[in-house]
Amino acid sequence: MSNSIEVSQMRRNYSDEGLSRNTLPDEPFTLFQRWFTQYVALDIFEPNAMVVATASKNAAPSQRTVLMKAYDTDGFVFYTNYGSRKAEQIRQNDQVSLIFPWIPLHRQVIVEGIASKVSTAESLKYFLSRPRGSQLGAWSSSQSSVITTRSVLESRLSEMKRKFEKGDVSLPSFWGGYRIKPHRIEFWQGRTHRLHDRFLYTLGEKDGWDISRLSP
Repeated sequence: MSNSIEVSQMRRNYSDEGLSRNTLPDEPFTLFQRWFTQYVALDIFEPNAMVVATASKNAAPSQRTVLMKAYDTDGFVFYTNYGSRKAEQIRQNDQVSLIFPWIPLHRQVIVEGIASKVSTAESLKYFLSRPRGSQLGAWSSSQSSVITTRSVLESRLSEMKRKFEKGDVSLPSFWGGYRIKPHRIEFWQGRTHRLHDRFLYTLGEKDGWDISRLSP
């Protein structure tokens, strides 16, 4: 296969303002909020997109991009079908990694933590905030299962529209949220000559955060 694009020569020299230890907050969530706010201000498509990496009980990894729907000092939340591949892997191995690839700002945030289901009440609150079409879509797809044609999905959607045509769409028992409670969060800032700034927050034994600078 011929390739006219010289991938090996694709590079940018980063020159953004760096990170220094004496300007970092004592905990990572303040810095995450600051960076996230700056990224959202760029008006980029899906600024809350993050890559979720899971692994099976045999340590076979898989990744996919999902949308973060909440975050606070308890962790980062996304929603999914509990029958999906990622949900099955979380059942087998609750250690999860997240990456926020904020490339236009020459930044990325890497989170490692433990996944657990959010409460039914929390899932319901978010589900009711979704557009009706998205609510029906949650009922219509058996996520990660094999289907023969798209018409299978469209037929299922029509069925759900008839089922709920006279009332509100209820929360599926097989659908809800996961919260990733972090114990490691790395902030990566691109710098010139590939000498990037990397700072790692590691949760200590008494819930305080240790901060280390990492070599790029």
